This record gives sequence, C-alpha cells and structure tokens, in this order.
Amino acid sequence: MNRQKRYEIFSRLRSANPNPTTELEYHSTFQLLIAVMLSAQATDKSVNLATRKLFPKYGTPKALLKLGEAGLCEYVKSIGLYKTKAKNVITTCSMLIEQHAGGVPDNREALEALPGVGRKTANVVLNTAFGQPTMAVDTHIFRVSNRTGIAPGKDVLEVEEKLLKFIPDEFLLNAHHWLILLGRYVCVARTPKCPQCGIADLCEYRSKTKAQ
Repeated sequence: MNRQKRYEIFSRLRSANPNPTTELEYHSTFQLLIAVMLSAQATDKSVNLATRKLFPKYGTPKALLKLGEAGLCEYVKSIGLYKTKAKNVITTCSMLIEQHAGGVPDNREALEALPGVGRKTANVVLNTAFGQPTMAVDTHIFRVSNRTGIAPGKDVLEVEEKLLKFIPDEFLLNAHHWLILLGRYVCVARTPKCPQCGIADLCEYRSKTKAQ
C-alpha cells in the first residue's frame, strides 16, 4: 500500500470521527490504567459494568489498596481472569503510592514495571492519558492492519512498528482508536462488513464481502 492511499484512509477515518477515544469509562488517569488492566482478554463493556460500581467508591490507589484483593474480587468477578487481575491491581496501587506518590508515571519503562502492565496497556495509557503518539496493537488492530494492507506483519510488535512508520504524523495520535473501532464494528473477524466500510475502495483485502 502506498503513502497516498494510507493518507486517504486516515483522512476518511478522521472525517467520520474527528475525536475518537477509548470506550472504557474513567475519570482519572489512575482509573484509566486500572480499566485497561482489567480489559485484557475481556470486553470494554464488561469492564465498564464492573467499574461503574467500583470507581465511585474506590477510585484512587489508597482506596483500592484499602479495599484489598478479596474485596476487589467481588467487584470484578464477572471479568475474565479476575483473580490474577485483582492481585496485579492491588500490587500496582501499592507501587504507585510507594514509588510515584500515588500518581501514574508518564513513561513506558515505569508503566511496564507495574504488574499486569504490558506494552499494549502502557501504550493505551501513554496515548489516551498523556497524548503520546503510541500504537496499542490489540487483536482488532492486528487484523485490520493485515487485512487492509495498511501495515501487514507477523506479530503485534512488527505491526506496531510498521504503523508508527507508515501512518502520516498528523494522524498518529488518534490512529489506534480509529483502527480499533473499525475492527470492532466493521472489519470484524469472521465476516467483515465491507459494504458498510468507508474505506472499502482503498482496502487491499481480496475477499471483500458484498451487500446481501
């Protein structure tokens, strides 16, 4: 795929949704971090259902730490891998208080030092909370990047590196939100909704679906 086509793709995505953001619900950088940690291998919807009850009462590191692992499990038990996530969240709260005065660090090394925070989670926080042009490659972005030809790669790191290289600078800040939403609602895994896609004529997917 050439540069001109990529530019047109992201121009259209921007026109359709000028200010995209995560669908996770939060009211602070700390709450965003926790929500993203909980969302691993889970839907944003399931996380929001849990955090709507959790955050109003326990929306700070100190409050969550006081709630404890067992108490947190009661709030997040509807989310996959909740026991491991609860353990990581409570340890993260302790580390944020001890090492970062209760704040969330704005650099990758410090974020990835927190238990349960991998590269993808760090990228989401750096982008959404701190406005850094990072690319959080999840299953949706990996699929869309390969299927469309925007940035094909064998693994998530290769796709991330190619996206950062190929996407024009003016689109980088919001690109991962646009691609996630495209993959979640239009360029879905089993049967992509090509007739509903605003970039179908630019996409290089050979097996485009047709209107029923």
